[in-house]
Amino acid sequence: MGSSLIDKIWAVHRVGQRGDGRDLIYIDRHVLHDLHAGHAFAGLQRNGRGVRRPDLTVSVPDHTIATRRAPGATGRSGSSFADSMRSGSAHFGITMLDIDDPRQGIVHVVSPELGIAIPGVTLGCPDSHASTVGAIGTLAFACGTSELEHVLATQVIAIHKPKLMLLRLDGMLKAGVTAKDVALHVIGQVGVAAGRGFAIEFAGSAVRAMDVDGRLALSNLTSEFGGRTSIIAPDDTTFQWCQGRECAPKGAAWDAAVSWWRTLTSDDDAAFDQRITIDCSELAPQMTWGTDPSQVAAINGHVPDPGTFEGKARNAADRALAYMDLQPGRPLEGLPIDRVFIGSCANSRISDLRAVAKFVDGRRVSPNVTAVVVPGSAAIKRMAEAEGIAKVLQDAGFQWHDSGCSMCAGVNGDIAKPGERCVSTTNRNFENRQGAGVRTHLASPLTAAAAALAGRIVDHRKAAE
Repeated sequence: MGSSLIDKIWAVHRVGQRGDGRDLIYIDRHVLHDLHAGHAFAGLQRNGRGVRRPDLTVSVPDHTIATRRAPGATGRSGSSFADSMRSGSAHFGITMLDIDDPRQGIVHVVSPELGIAIPGVTLGCPDSHASTVGAIGTLAFACGTSELEHVLATQVIAIHKPKLMLLRLDGMLKAGVTAKDVALHVIGQVGVAAGRGFAIEFAGSAVRAMDVDGRLALSNLTSEFGGRTSIIAPDDTTFQWCQGRECAPKGAAWDAAVSWWRTLTSDDDAAFDQRITIDCSELAPQMTWGTDPSQVAAINGHVPDPGTFEGKARNAADRALAYMDLQPGRPLEGLPIDRVFIGSCANSRISDLRAVAKFVDGRRVSPNVTAVVVPGSAAIKRMAEAEGIAKVLQDAGFQWHDSGCSMCAGVNGDIAKPGERCVSTTNRNFENRQGAGVRTHLASPLTAAAAALAGRIVDHRKAAE
């Protein structure tokens, strides 16, 4: 019996087993964000513990910091969460990419961007979207605050090995259909609980055809269908993307790393606890109509009748339609909107911003819409400004902010007004997620941009004609 990709990385990093059956997995790299780091640092100090490998740990403020910062703002400003991260990072000798650092950004954007996340390594992060970096072959684990304290002190995570799922996404995507549309369609097909207890390997021709930014968007939404983590086998596309990154291997070490990375594929006879195959060849752009990511339909589809669901799903659909103020059978196209948000760890990379700028160039945001773009990192912001992307967006009427989680987190002042309908490129559309009473529709950056211009939900493929 052969081994899966996850089996291979797991075996290399397993350093022991606890009496309760949990494996001790060594963590190669550790990235922290401001929402949880301060609590973990306080716990370490309270218990007289240190950080075992501060040289393998990086902290990045992203969740609670403002994304409208004064020019020249320094690292001495920010939220109380960021302040506690600063003091803890200084105390334990951890490098912090503060808001005045040119490498600052959303943690799941920064870690691959800098080469902290690379193929074959394990990475710990106190965030449910840690799986994002699985897109480049990193085996990443989300951890809670108490678990975070343990990982900081020991550089291992205690974890039961998850069951393994092979999720094949096949078929050539039609023009205008993006990785975000694929991710939303997958969740709509399998449901929000299908991945519980599983580590997912994404495979198939649709995945192979994606660039790294697309793969990052796909892997980002793993937790939205309950997955413990996810991974995509690294290939030449991955290696080219990783080469030259700040923390990536150099010279002979790079050559040696790539030689090993090429072995990181699942064997043909590898065992998986579950296999799912989804044909993506006829997929249209997707948009959520409800209040969890599985309540999704094609952009040219209709709001479903709750009567077509059974049991808890019917109750959830009834509640979702009441919250979203939608009626069964209503087409998604034409629904008026108030706000558009393009950003978050799902869709804030340079390829997202390039695509949006190309689409909106020479047009204007509807006067009834507030449209905001928040780049995923300071480096992406600089790149977009150098390429003229920022000017195109601002000329079109989009607000252009500094990097941070912004409206996705909703704990930093970036929220919508009660009752507003928002098309968002984020990964969660829960009730009140983007502000009290805010009605969020998840979509790709292109679909969001088209809505911003039209003032209503539209199929961006038609709007581009």
